Amino acid sequence: MRVLIDRYRDELLRFLIRFMGDRQAAEDVFQETFLQVHISADTFDTSRRLKPWLFTIAANKGRDLHRKNAKRFTLELSAEVDGDAGPRFVDLMEIETTRPLDAMQAREREERVQAAVRDLPEHYREILLLAYFQKMTYAQLAEVLAIPLGTVKSRLHAAVAAFARSWQDVWAREGEDRS
Repeated sequence: MRVLIDRYRDELLRFLIRFMGDRQAAEDVFQETFLQVHISADTFDTSRRLKPWLFTIAANKGRDLHRKNAKRFTLELSAEVDGDAGPRFVDLMEIETTRPLDAMQAREREERVQAAVRDLPEHYREILLLAYFQKMTYAQLAEVLAIPLGTVKSRLHAAVAAFARSWQDVWAREGEDRS
């Protein structure tokens, strides 16, 4: 179990932090995921890949917590990770820059991307995070999300289109804020 946790810790936590929007919730879901892996280890089909099974469990645990906390206050991506004037969640998306202006523009772009992603419905946000941040294949997405391959393709296409509309809305809101 230790080997599995060590192997998938960083990748799974990054996904869960983005998906949950809260590091503490992500860590809770991470622990619940590996508890479920331990409990369900006997039912794992060894002819299949472990990563999609692991991410399926994590996504399901995350969705369960989202539903449970649907009426509770959630943190913004601009919230501080530890609550102590430290890095913000949006800062977890590292980017290398060389000039201060580039860094500022990159930070603004990251904030816009996060705002556009945050505004998406959960099922679109989830598939985009898995496809683009976790770089999962269509087949892996179908397995993790427990949906047919054709649905993966159409949902991902719709999610990208919804992201584009959300991106335009974020730009429009920022233009209004500056006036």
